[in-house]
Amino acid sequence: MQNADQGTPQPGDPRLNGDKLSIGIVQARFNASITDSLTQACHAELLALGVREDNIDLITVPGALEVPVALLTMAEKLKYDALVAIGCIIRGETYHFELVANESGAGVSRVALDYGLPIANAILTTENLAQAVARQTEKGRDAARVAVEMANLLEED
Repeated sequence: MQNADQGTPQPGDPRLNGDKLSIGIVQARFNASITDSLTQACHAELLALGVREDNIDLITVPGALEVPVALLTMAEKLKYDALVAIGCIIRGETYHFELVANESGAGVSRVALDYGLPIANAILTTENLAQAVARQTEKGRDAARVAVEMANLLEED
């Protein structure tokens, strides 16, 4: 394991070198204007980190509740060094927000732990559309960095 005192990796740091990695992305189509932007930002950052275009796979699913089962299918292939979960859940007037947020988050974590596979969770949970828009680009980039850094961390052992 790496020394925790190394701080946040910056461009050029070997922890963010994606040139030998294969990354899978699962994108929920619900709230597509947000999830499309998240995916575009994630994809662009993966390329900037050196992940080859032909080593990035994208699957789309209807909504955030379907993301974990698609992640599971990808994890079972044993092809990917890391996965990224992308979605957007915006609070409404009913309890449905909590149900979708909690269950999708738990499902993403379960797949990661069951397979020992890093999964960057970029499923936004926001109070309103403005909050989602404000986070869509940076969260997409962050997810790419997390996926690459964690894949490299697990490769060290």
